[in-house]
Amino acid sequence: MGSAAPRLLLVINPGSGRGRGAHAGDRAAEALRSSGAIVHAVVGETADRARELVIDALRQRWDGMVVVGGDGTLSGIVDLVMDAALPVAVVPAGTGDDFARALGIADVQPPEAAMAVLTGIRRPTDLGTATSHGRTRVFLTVAAMGFDAKVSERTNRLRWPGGRLRYHVALAIELLRLRPTRFRIAIDGAPSVCLPGTLFAVGNTSSYGGGMPMCMGARADDGLLDAVHVAPLSRSRLLRLFPLLLRGAHLTRPEVDHEHCRRVHVSAQDLMVYADGERIGVGECEIGIIPDALVVMLPRR
Repeated sequence: MGSAAPRLLLVINPGSGRGRGAHAGDRAAEALRSSGAIVHAVVGETADRARELVIDALRQRWDGMVVVGGDGTLSGIVDLVMDAALPVAVVPAGTGDDFARALGIADVQPPEAAMAVLTGIRRPTDLGTATSHGRTRVFLTVAAMGFDAKVSERTNRLRWPGGRLRYHVALAIELLRLRPTRFRIAIDGAPSVCLPGTLFAVGNTSSYGGGMPMCMGARADDGLLDAVHVAPLSRSRLLRLFPLLLRGAHLTRPEVDHEHCRRVHVSAQDLMVYADGERIGVGECEIGIIPDALVVMLPRR
């Protein structure tokens, strides 16, 4: 980065990982400043506030960015990072950290992860795009539709209980309400076909939900999406499939179809699309890929 002290933008979500973000952010800032870097810390208590602060900060010149938080923290500003063409280091401090998991850095300590922005290996990384009703969002990991998206929606709507238990309550409710979604899917410009299913996932990376490898084998540097369709299942068959899914052994099952693609159009009357923990579309969605959209700095391990 030259002989002058590098200027770094440090984005911290203090509430990520149930408070892990604040401590990880302090450790990252200390390591970077100790190296002689000029560090401007942006602390966003909410995703919207973090985005506002980053937009304002990007009016200045920076040599790199460090993001401390979970998938949602980076996902909320990744389009800004991409447009600014800044190399970014990720300090995993969320509850799921599926993007960090895909990069192989989920267990890296904050100082080492942060210092990668100065001393690490450049890794060009793909990003997914989801366009619904004229609005395009960029995502890091997996776009989920069907049963798992409905569980996410139910989790967000529940006000009780708190923590991880709320997700389990939502899962139980949606299991009781289980019914197939009548997906209409067109892949890479082919004619659309009606494919009812329990769920449909399109991945830039392999996992979501804190390590559930729905799109097992997906790579964030191959310029491709991995599309996984699960046929309509009864409650009992879905429950039997879950252990295989958790091990990434479900892709060979006859009720599961898997293919590589670059563009997918999906629609359904009750379609909801979730990616990186956020709802990004309803009714219909066009999902694509931007190859080498982001330069991530990885520690030299």
